[in-house]
Amino acid sequence: MFIDSASIVVRSGKGGDGRVSFRREKYVPRGGPNGGNGGKGGDVILHARPGLDTLLDFAGRHHWTATDGEPGGDKQMTGHDGEDLVIDLPPGTLVYNDLTSELIVDLAQPGQRFQVAAGGKGGWGNEHFKSATNQTPRESTPGEPAVEVPLRLELKLIADVGLVGKPNAGKSSLLAKISRARPKIADYPFTTLEPNLGIAELSGHRRIVVADIPGLIEGAHEGHGLGMRFLRHVERTGLLVHLLELEPSDGSTPAENYQVVRRELEQYSPTLAAKPEVVVLTKLDLAGPGAEDHEAAVELVAGQLGKRPLAISSATGLGLTELLEACWKKLDKGTVGTGPALGAAS
Repeated sequence: MFIDSASIVVRSGKGGDGRVSFRREKYVPRGGPNGGNGGKGGDVILHARPGLDTLLDFAGRHHWTATDGEPGGDKQMTGHDGEDLVIDLPPGTLVYNDLTSELIVDLAQPGQRFQVAAGGKGGWGNEHFKSATNQTPRESTPGEPAVEVPLRLELKLIADVGLVGKPNAGKSSLLAKISRARPKIADYPFTTLEPNLGIAELSGHRRIVVADIPGLIEGAHEGHGLGMRFLRHVERTGLLVHLLELEPSDGSTPAENYQVVRRELEQYSPTLAAKPEVVVLTKLDLAGPGAEDHEAAVELVAGQLGKRPLAISSATGLGLTELLEACWKKLDKGTVGTGPALGAAS
């Protein structure tokens, strides 16, 4: 199940109390103080763990607590420190204070770690207070208290390319063809109910991470449909691939659908709408079997859009290599070796 937001409360460990004790040894009638210090409480550490892509683990567990430090012992023995609590989160998780809505940390880098709540320091035992003028101190200090922080977690998936378009534009079919992702595919709208990630592999051991977002409809920025809820997941992408159905089933034109989605992107976030874009005409196999049919279809849409789109068919694989290369160029990822592709569309 895909969960992209959650509220939790984290608590660090309390520091252990210091100990008051005195030496009790044979032939030593007035042993000095030997009370040990308390152990430190465990920290709460957030970790962006590669491979995670959902906050499902936090849907049913609200409280996350590190262990307390142990009290000090006699014979100047320091109590054991509490164990740190490491909470694994998907890379791309934004962590807010749930009371103030202040952003605490953006775990944008896989492997990134952040201490969100420090464990309390252990208290001093009475051995710490001995001096020439106070040889039998009977004082100690308690451990520092735990730190409790209410957190709101919001996930923004990290991908190079975000696929956008109206329902049935062919986003899921494209993702399934160019990667090992297996999104639900059907011939009715809104088969994609949650974002899907896939890795497209090009020649030369190059990889592009692609996110498929549920389709956008007119009025999405006002809450209509499903896609707007998930648009945060393409805010981190470097490139938008805007898919247009060659022959929309609702009788609209590719140009009309293009303008609908562009308006919704701009209403949601002008910054997102300003990202580089590759416009792609999908389901080219419906134009006919020949190259002349394909060229005529592309020219017709190019005239409507005022720009020439790329054209693909996920069913036949036509144009997919050219699309991935165009994405790589737009992303400006540089060049690598020229070994064989690891697997991808052809």
